[in-house]
Formats: sequence, structure tokens, C-alpha cells
Amino acid sequence: MAESVYKIIELVGTSKESWEKASAAAVNRASKSLRDLRVAEVVQLDLQLDAKGKIEAYRAKLKVSFKFEGA
Repeated sequence: MAESVYKIIELVGTSKESWEKASAAAVNRASKSLRDLRVAEVVQLDLQLDAKGKIEAYRAKLKVSFKFEGA
């Protein structure tokens, strides 16, 4: 088996419904421009609040790895 190298980037996904959908949004968007996605690790969850403290959005920060094909 050949040796491989992977690059890791951080992404933040958002959703008005849940952290799961926020995570999925980040991975789905990444898959449109990156190939060979390997692992997505949720590293932080937070909420965006309005002035009255009501939840406006769920946010998920992910570390996403993909196979590095650089020269």
C-alpha cells in the first residue's frame, strides 16, 4: 500500500434546526469542492443568539480531512 498524506481544514456549518444539520451542511458543502474526504471531527458546538437570547442558529465547527494530492 502506498503512503498517503492528508490535509486537515476547519469548517463551520450552520443550521436553524440542529447541530447535526449544521455538521451535515459543512460536510456537504466541502464535498462539492474537495475530493477524497476521509474524516470529519466535530470539535466545537455553539449557538448564535438574538438580542433576547433566542436561538437563531446552531453552529458546528469541524476538522475535515481529505487526501492531499499536492506536488
